[in-house]
Amino acid sequence: MKILLIGKTGQLGGDILKNVTKQEIYAPGRDALDIESREAIATVIKNYKPSVVINTAAFHNVPLCEIEYQKAFQINCAAVRNLAAACKQAGALFVTFSSDYVFGGEKRTPYLEHDNPAPLQMYGISRVAGEYAAIATAPDNTIVIRTCGLYGLSGARSKGGNFVEKRIQDANTHTTLEMACDQVVCPTYTDDLSRAVLRLVEHPKLEPGIYHLVSEGECTWYEFTKAIYDIMRLPIEVKPVDRGGMSGDMRRPLYSVLANTKARALGIILPHWRDGLKKYLEKKYGYTTHDVF
Repeated sequence: MKILLIGKTGQLGGDILKNVTKQEIYAPGRDALDIESREAIATVIKNYKPSVVINTAAFHNVPLCEIEYQKAFQINCAAVRNLAAACKQAGALFVTFSSDYVFGGEKRTPYLEHDNPAPLQMYGISRVAGEYAAIATAPDNTIVIRTCGLYGLSGARSKGGNFVEKRIQDANTHTTLEMACDQVVCPTYTDDLSRAVLRLVEHPKLEPGIYHLVSEGECTWYEFTKAIYDIMRLPIEVKPVDRGGMSGDMRRPLYSVLANTKARALGIILPHWRDGLKKYLEKKYGYTTHDVF
């Protein structure tokens, strides 16, 4: 299997690159592949001849998408469509990623792959558009993987670090912290996700379409933050705050837990979010159960 990986400097892309063992992989940087250029995409795929293209690149700064919505659609939709078209032309499997934010949060049970999207903000809209564009362009070649609340060892540069890193930074400068208790999510460690992705693309019964891949379980961001501090034994008080899903004028889904049904049927299940968090903190900060950070 020859894999072309796009987005190697991101949290997920970096972990996919690290966890590839038996596959041949080519991961060009932004200087070698501009995904906003249809010609550049076609040239790289034609020259490398991959059997699988994994696209982890995205514009995922949610508040910024409200302002730079043209960029959001260029990267999250138009580029995805062009990648799907090039993969169809080359006969390659196209794997791209989407978000829990394609849903509006009206349910109180985990969203299934076939549930109707109802995004609340430009980020979610651009993600849904990318899903539709890819599947409409290459229905027999496309895998869309929706996931949620990613954090990984390389951090998220566009956001100034991932959620866990920011909370640990908060603990170094605050004695109390307010954290939203209104959103229910499934935070997902990118090392766990990357391993699941690689298993999925090699599965003999894989069929095109939409898949959900997230950590098991669900929690609020308040509960997740409490778990970070409990594991690290950080002396900071966390106060729950109900913001009604609002970030200024922008809405976020109150419930965006995803049900991993199709991948589970193939035997692919991620660890519980608490287990993923413990592994991340151990690798990132080298803590033990007797350490106080």
